Amino acid sequence: MSALLPHPFLSAGLTLMWLVLNAPPSPGNIVLALLIGLIVPAVMRALRPTPVRVRRPGLAVRLLFTVLYDMLRSNIDVAKIILGLHRGERRTGFVSIPLDMTSSFGLSVLSIILTATPGTLWVQYDSHSGRLLMHLLDAADGEDWVRRVKDRYERPLMEIFA
Repeated sequence: MSALLPHPFLSAGLTLMWLVLNAPPSPGNIVLALLIGLIVPAVMRALRPTPVRVRRPGLAVRLLFTVLYDMLRSNIDVAKIILGLHRGERRTGFVSIPLDMTSSFGLSVLSIILTATPGTLWVQYDSHSGRLLMHLLDAADGEDWVRRVKDRYERPLMEIFA
């Protein structure tokens, strides 16, 4: 059974996501969803990803709530900027953040957090210098973002994926 479905949760998730994104389901979409659900995990098995080891699951849950709160707050801030309700001068720009984290899983999660948060975008990571280049919709408080990324996201991720 594992030869046909090496990653059954990934297969089910991909199949369901394909059907949700291509609603309403038609016979052709159902066949295509099943093919994607079978082929992509087989390719993933060939890549042999290293297993993820979460050291502090409680901290991961706390980080999830921190990220959700920050995303809500960023949504409100971006809405204020778009509606012209933001007081003060808005300057888009880039900020360079020195990261201490080297875990590929931690960096991947950090990139998802920063890209999914409205008003921020992970642009580039230089693995040699450990510097992240991030774009901000409102870069007036760039140093605040350096502290925020390091304290609120990087430090917990380093403990979770240590």
